[in-house]
Amino acid sequence: MASNSTLVRRLTSRFTRFTARIAPYAAAASAALVLWHAARDKPAAMVSEPAPLVYPHGAAVPVPVPVPVAVPQNAPPAIAASTVLVVVGRNDTMDAIFRRMALDKADLAAIRGLPGIRQSLDFLRPGDAIKVTHLNDGEIKELTRKVNETQTLDVVRKEDGFAAKLVSEPVDTRVRTATATIKASLFQAAETAGISDPVALKIANIFAWDIDFVLDLREGDRFTAVYEQIYQDGKYLHDGEVLAAEFVNNGKVFRAVRFKADDGSVGYYTPDGKPMRKAFLRAPVEFTRISSGFNTARLHPILNVIRGHMGTDYAAPIGTPVHAAADGHVSFEGVRGGYGNAIVVSHSHGIETLYGHMSRFARNIPLGAHVVQGQIIGYVGMTGLATGPHLHYEYLKDGVHMNPETVHLPGAEPLQEDDLPRFRAAAKPLFASLDPPASAAPATALRLAAAESARPLSAASSRTSVNR
Repeated sequence: MASNSTLVRRLTSRFTRFTARIAPYAAAASAALVLWHAARDKPAAMVSEPAPLVYPHGAAVPVPVPVPVAVPQNAPPAIAASTVLVVVGRNDTMDAIFRRMALDKADLAAIRGLPGIRQSLDFLRPGDAIKVTHLNDGEIKELTRKVNETQTLDVVRKEDGFAAKLVSEPVDTRVRTATATIKASLFQAAETAGISDPVALKIANIFAWDIDFVLDLREGDRFTAVYEQIYQDGKYLHDGEVLAAEFVNNGKVFRAVRFKADDGSVGYYTPDGKPMRKAFLRAPVEFTRISSGFNTARLHPILNVIRGHMGTDYAAPIGTPVHAAADGHVSFEGVRGGYGNAIVVSHSHGIETLYGHMSRFARNIPLGAHVVQGQIIGYVGMTGLATGPHLHYEYLKDGVHMNPETVHLPGAEPLQEDDLPRFRAAAKPLFASLDPPASAAPATALRLAAAESARPLSAASSRTSVNR
């Protein structure tokens, strides 16, 4: 009996220890089972109607139960439209833009197929802006671009395809007259008078054949410009053409008016119909200073011998463009002794111009090539016998060297007799607009005297002129 009792106690003790060990695991398993049932079998009470609304002294008003709406399991996502502004880059095309933005090329083909808009769509300039509204699958909804200053192309997708229209946006051209007095430079005077740099540059180009804007300007010189300003919807866009201009340089008066001849050519002319443009540029390069002038008995700075300097040296940085002084053809191109890299251009009436010490020649200017006035033919350097970067420029008439700074430059072709009556009628009111107000007349002589003595004149914003 004793042995049996001992065996029972041992078994009981082992069972107790075993149950104590597995008790935490059993509890965890039970908890997991309860949570699984709670998630799977939601009690009906949890989907009961919301509590009724009870108003004081009134009956309870039940709240309607919302009816659930079935949502298809595989419903496609909503397609959103996006609007982007594309700025045209260099060498960009519509095809390249569509590829870059992953737009539908079939839509581009359909738009191009619309009558009368192919050129308006495909003619792109760097900086142009194109507004595109498209879906995220690349489908085009709308495309808009400004074709020119007064027209905008608008392409819209309709139910039966694309429709395009050119929307007119007219501009308003206003005429402004402004006068400026030079104290330091042309552009500083223009800025003081509220004249933009592009207008100031046009004025310089108009009078460039008569005035050297590097060497000839004097403090007190002044200019008046009658020019267009372009507005759209009351907003200023930019300045337009200079219609008439006057420049008083060291007391000498120059006047010019813009005129379009019957043959379509446009130019600036003096009051008697002579062209402002000359057949030759006075200086074929934008230079900082004249480092050496025309001198038949100059001491050569390198050879240290008396040798005539038969041209003008224009100091300028290496790489500055060199322009053809007039229309002609290239009669020499290559290395020419002390001139280094040189070009000779032959012109009409026995005139030749030579350009020396260039760093390199412009492309597509072979021997015999025809060049026009202002065309780039090379770049400033210091090849050959040169102590610094500059352009050596010579002007020859029938083989005889002339001083490029003082030689009389032949003018361009004057207006034809048939153009003169229309020119006079168009030019008269424009030249009259350059005249000062009547109240300014008494001070004219004093202002002219001040200009001749290089003393400062009145403020740049005042309108001044001289008697003629």
